[in-house]
This record gives sequence, structure tokens and C-alpha cells, in this order.
Amino acid sequence: MTGPGVRALYRDPRLRGDRGQSVIEFTGMVPIILVTMVLLWQAALVGYTFVLAGNAADKAVSAGTATEGDRDAACKRAGQEDLPGSWSYQISCGQDGDLVKARADLEVPLLFPGAFNLPITVPGRAAAATERN
Repeated sequence: MTGPGVRALYRDPRLRGDRGQSVIEFTGMVPIILVTMVLLWQAALVGYTFVLAGNAADKAVSAGTATEGDRDAACKRAGQEDLPGSWSYQISCGQDGDLVKARADLEVPLLFPGAFNLPITVPGRAAAATERN
């Protein structure tokens, strides 16, 4: 179809340039950019939860090995000390001979800590020998 009407369309200056093309491309890319940012943020939260779980277990076992009295209470108190209040967690401690073991299980928050949690629990484990006088 190459009639005079088609040629007239190509001569129209409003239809020749690529004006407005960048707006269309940007509008199409916005959802992809937003989804990528949300996924990166969630990955950062998962990583931070792993750091918190490991640190809580280390602090708990350290306090448990140095305590002469109630190891379990000292262990749990030390493990909870540095955890943010918006993270859901469980800390347990036990003794196996001369070895004190601590376990810190933290739930991974969904996008914002304190609102909803993913059905993923991040484990933190630590063990150390008891200190003797």
C-alpha cells in the first residue's frame, strides 16, 4: 500500500520523530525496576537475619560458658540482648558434658521487620567448652 495518502502520513512532522518514545520505554521498565528493588531488599533482610542469628548464638554461648549459676537464663538473656524487637526469635541453651550449646532461630521478615514473616527460619548455632576456675 503505497498511495499518495500513505506518503502524506510520512511527511507529517508529528509522525516522523521518536518523540515520546522514552516515556513509553520508562513506563514499561518501572515495574521491572520496582520488582528488582523489592527482591534485592528482601535478599538483604535474609542476609541480615543470618548475621543476627549467628551473633545471638555466639553471645548466648559466650555468656553460658562464663556463668557459674543459672547457665540457661544467662545464655538466653545474652542472646536476646542485641536482637531488634521486631524480629521473631527463639533462643535455647543446653549443656552436653563440658560443652555449652546455644541455638538461636530467627524468622525472616517480609519486606519490613515487625509486620509479617516469611515461612523461613534462619538457624544460628554455637558451642563452646565451659570455663573452669
